[in-house]
Parts: sequence; structure tokens; C-alpha cells
Amino acid sequence: MPTTFSLENPATWTGILLPFLGAALALVIGWIVARIAQRAVVYWVPRAGGTAITLAPLAGQAVRYAILIFALVTALGFIGVPQTSLITVIGTASLALALSLQNTLSNVASGIMLAWIRPIAVGDYITGDGVEGVVVELGLFGTRLRSTSGLYVFTNNNKLWNGAITNHSREPRRRIDVNVTLPDTANIARARKALLSVANHDKRVLPDPAPAVIVSSFGTNTVTLQMRVWVPTPDYRAALRDLTEATKLAANKLLAAGEGGIAEVTQAEDPHVAHSGAKTPDLGPEPPPTT
Repeated sequence: MPTTFSLENPATWTGILLPFLGAALALVIGWIVARIAQRAVVYWVPRAGGTAITLAPLAGQAVRYAILIFALVTALGFIGVPQTSLITVIGTASLALALSLQNTLSNVASGIMLAWIRPIAVGDYITGDGVEGVVVELGLFGTRLRSTSGLYVFTNNNKLWNGAITNHSREPRRRIDVNVTLPDTANIARARKALLSVANHDKRVLPDPAPAVIVSSFGTNTVTLQMRVWVPTPDYRAALRDLTEATKLAANKLLAAGEGGIAEVTQAEDPHVAHSGAKTPDLGPEPPPTT
């Protein structure tokens, strides 16, 4: 016989409270399990090596949201929502949510494509869509970067995916260009020898391709030489700073030896610098002219 509904009947309170307590318990357990699962994925996936460290944050967030959705469905089942009605509601709500959050969902899709095609990875220094820095995390909705001055930078995945990305860390070697502007009367052969000596005295400079010094431009009273050397990518920023300084000192010695004038040394702007000890070679006295 069915129980008569009455607030004074304990069975009535039991029938009302137990489903809601079960739903609340399902939500709490789901929330806790989702957080633990996300942390576990972020911690263990990078141990697989390779690009797993890039996929870990995105996979962790996906696991977390999947568990939360499952907990929500379970909670609604406890309070008596029919499964067929629940599926219909979820389908309708998903369609409405997709239409209202097109940009957000496009970020999710872009994040999946970035993780799949892998144009960037954690630890890479990139520039794209007006932002630049070291990739710290590739998430489900956005990418977190750290700028060269230590600032927190967050950008939408959609912007990175739809724009051009320059990855400064992907290739194993990079070229350094240092421009030296000398008076038009300077001895180009002697200047070339001095700049090549600077390059050859730095152990980070790769022998292949060999260092080169070319005349990049000239004006009415000046001539600009460009020293081109290749270095391993991890050494790029330190070598750029040190070679620029060593080239400036070498040019000063060259001019002080009798060429006259003032040398101007320029380089590509780069905020990453670190001292590593490139030395300027001793050029010695200028050789006598040949007859």
C-alpha cells in the first residue's frame, strides 16, 4: 500500500531527503574525484616523455570536466529525473550552449588542434598574435606564457591557431647577424679578418655553416659589414650578446690601429641576454703594405 504524504510521517521526510542527500553526495564526490584525477593526469602524463608534457594540462582539464558532467547526470538521476528526459535536456542545453559560446568552443577546438599538430610545446619561446614568451601551459581554453621580463601572459587558443606562430626554439640551430658600420676608407679585408677571428674564438659558433662576413650596405661615407654565424639554439641569446660586444671591441681596436673614424655595431633586438665569456682576439699591429 502506498505511503500517505504527510509532513508528520517520517517516511515522507525520508523519501524527500534521501534523494537530495544522494544527489549532493554525488556532486561533492564528483568534484573531489575530478580535482584528484586532473592533478594525477598532470603529474603522471609528463613522465611518458616527448610531447606528453604539452598534452598533460589539456588532458587533465578534459578528464576533470568529463567527471563533473558524469557526477551531474548521476545527481539528477538520484532526484528522479528520467534518463530519457535527461538526455533530451542535455542535448537541448548543449545546442543552446554551443550557439551562445561559439568563441569559447572554438578555443577548445583550437587547443585540441594545437596539441595534435604540435606547432608549440612547453618550454618553447614563441611569438604570435601580438604576444611572445616561453610556453608554460597549453590549456583547454587558452595558452599561458611567461614573458622575457617574467610577466604572466594568457592568450586564447583560437588567436594562436588562426594566426602565424614563430617558434624560436624548434630548430636545432639559429643564425646570428651582427652589423658593423665603418668609415668608407676602412680596409674591408682587414675588418673581415678581425670579425672572423671574433667568431672563431667563440666555441659556441658552429663550423658548418662556416662564419661569414659580407658587405651588407654602403653609403656616401660609410660601409656596413655583416657577420653571420650559426650557433645551437639553446646558446643563441647568450651568444648574441657576447658576440655583439666582442665585435664592437674588435672594431674599436681595428680603427685605433690606423683606420680612423668611429665604428657602430648593431644587432637584432633581443631581451634575453646572459654573460658567457666571448673574448676579443688580439689583432696585433697592422701588416705593412705589399709592393
